[in-house]
Amino acid sequence: MPDHASECVYLSLGGNLGDPARAMGEALRLLDAEPSTKVVAVSALYRTPPWGKLDQPDFLNIAAAVETDKTPRAFLDLCLDVERRLKRERRERWGPRLIDIDILMFGRRRVSEPGLDLPHPRMTERAFVLVPLAEIAPDLEIAGQPAGEWLRALDVSDIERQPSGRDWWKAQAAG
Repeated sequence: MPDHASECVYLSLGGNLGDPARAMGEALRLLDAEPSTKVVAVSALYRTPPWGKLDQPDFLNIAAAVETDKTPRAFLDLCLDVERRLKRERRERWGPRLIDIDILMFGRRRVSEPGLDLPHPRMTERAFVLVPLAEIAPDLEIAGQPAGEWLRALDVSDIERQPSGRDWWKAQAAG
């Protein structure tokens, strides 16, 4: 369990192969099982059209807030390890995937190093990120304005909230 020095990290998770809801639930359970991390909020599931590469199935996306006392690099390594444990294969940029975990914000930290840019440089352009994020943190300040404000400038017409309770990720059977 994180101590008083923990920071709140916002994540975007998604997938469009296999059973993405199950994979995201498992990813959250794996993160939550780490002694230095605790999942504190999870959005509903959202069906979203593909982005970047359009000839692929729709995605399911969520946002989550996690408290951790890990460093940003150590937390990224944990997320990448969770993706590997869930059989993520990186073949094609913006292509189909079983699971994707992106760190959006790590407290108020700014990080720019190989493989890690925080806050995430393109999150304000992506409705599939902002819709679930605004659900759990509408007042979260991103580059000077709340997440909900960034969302107003984006087309959200093709994004569909899926029926799911607040703890949908806990209720799934593991395995």
